[in-house]
Amino acid sequence: MDKAQAAALIKKVREVSPLVHNITNTVVTNFTANGLLAAGASPVMAYAREEVADMASIAGALVLNIGTLTKEVVEAMLLAGKAANEMEVPVILDPVGAGATPYRTETARRILKEIDVQFIRGNAAEIANIAGKKWAIKGVDASEGPRNRDALASKAATMFGCTVVVTGEIDTISDGTTTIRQSNGHYILTKVTGTGCLLSSILGAFAAIEPDPLLAAYGALAFYGVASEIAAEQTGGDHPGSFQIELLNQLARISTAQIEESIR
Repeated sequence: MDKAQAAALIKKVREVSPLVHNITNTVVTNFTANGLLAAGASPVMAYAREEVADMASIAGALVLNIGTLTKEVVEAMLLAGKAANEMEVPVILDPVGAGATPYRTETARRILKEIDVQFIRGNAAEIANIAGKKWAIKGVDASEGPRNRDALASKAATMFGCTVVVTGEIDTISDGTTTIRQSNGHYILTKVTGTGCLLSSILGAFAAIEPDPLLAAYGALAFYGVASEIAAEQTGGDHPGSFQIELLNQLARISTAQIEESIR
């Protein structure tokens, strides 16, 4: 994968300012909107069944995040997803907490059955559980376990016919044929609620401007990971409150040269 090409994608995001339609959870709405704005995208949070199809059909990408589910939210997601499919708008699924309860797992699988999803972004436990593999999960966070993330990502990508991004200490991207490992990021991301959810929406912004799914995912992870490393360095690496603010600053400030130099 070409590092320069991946690093340059943020320039296009900032130029195009794609509309990213988020049906996300109530915990992260504000942080997600601010993160997308900082990156140069245009966020919209529309949940009403009466308008989600219209909004999804004009968006550059649709992000479905199951973090705080209700029956009404699920219905809205399905309506929006089908409208996005009709207009060939890429759909990103973040199966937050899949495996924690049957309802979450079944909802993620229902979305994948009824909607053509282009990307799934989650931690290893979430991806494993929707793919039918048993993997311990606590709350909405994955527990540690000696598993083969490459094989998991590849299997899920093949099973669901999409590009899968398994995030953790080392991130894995797979379309079922090609698998890429990436190791940018900082552990303090796990100490701030919503950083994974924001990454899924950032992926939406990149998917809106880049038709190659592997390149879009690679570019989004590189952009977000390097920005988090710089933010952690600027704030000392152990101050989650300061880090959250500085992450937004770096999402707005980071250059293509900084990304290309630091991709691992």
